[in-house]
Amino acid sequence: MTAEVRRRVRRSSLDGVALINALRVEPDLGTPARGGLPATTAARDGDGWTLRGRKIYSTGAPGLSWLLVWARTDDPEPAVGSFLVPSRVPGVRVERTWDHLGMRATRSDDVVLDGVRVPADHAVDVEPASARPPRPGGAFPAWNALLISAVYDGVARAARDWLVGYLNERTPANLGRPLAALPRFQAAVGRIEALLAANRALLAAAARDEHDADGAALAKHTVTGNAVRSVEIGLSLIGNPGLSRRNPIERHYRDVLCARIHTPQDDTVLTGAGAAALAR
Repeated sequence: MTAEVRRRVRRSSLDGVALINALRVEPDLGTPARGGLPATTAARDGDGWTLRGRKIYSTGAPGLSWLLVWARTDDPEPAVGSFLVPSRVPGVRVERTWDHLGMRATRSDDVVLDGVRVPADHAVDVEPASARPPRPGGAFPAWNALLISAVYDGVARAARDWLVGYLNERTPANLGRPLAALPRFQAAVGRIEALLAANRALLAAAARDEHDADGAALAKHTVTGNAVRSVEIGLSLIGNPGLSRRNPIERHYRDVLCARIHTPQDDTVLTGAGAAALAR
């Protein structure tokens, strides 16, 4: 990708709202974090490329201005890389398929590319598939894990804030004082505070070393696990009101559960950490 294309992308963001996202996941391949080549193709077409394929779980799809599409070339020995696609060009279609348990507002719909043509200089890091490392290098893996962790920690904190307000306001007739006055509820909220305090420390530590992808992955495993557990404590504490759609904690619980499927997933993180420790 040329410097002029980069300037154009930056300028579009400065002049207004111009969101960009990487579209990588596909129906047959699943997540590329576990290996494999994309089915989406980029065919050489004169002085440009023509893209065909389908991407799923394309977060923010209806609101994106730029799509960074992961694809393979149609060469006998395919090269793999990303191609910058303006979202409003002919051949790009968003299909409303997102119907998830949580994070419903992300609109992670399907994006179909049907003969989408882009200039040659919109290719990004296209190189032979055999030469690509098993996972992205640089700071990307660490920041990816860190920012995802921060999202779910934020969900847990929103659930905690609602719970604290509820316990201070809820005054059963047979008690005559708020639930917040009872030691059992105080201890449970204390457990939530301990989990969230650990999260804060882990996130701060991970942010100090943007090249420690393994450390950030372990932080993601722990932070998201703590986030899920903290919301579960709140739900078990208040019973049926916690699962009522009238109360925000029900939505926070659905949202925080999505942490378990966000890359890097727990089995990959723990297998990698264990293998590295045993090889020392």
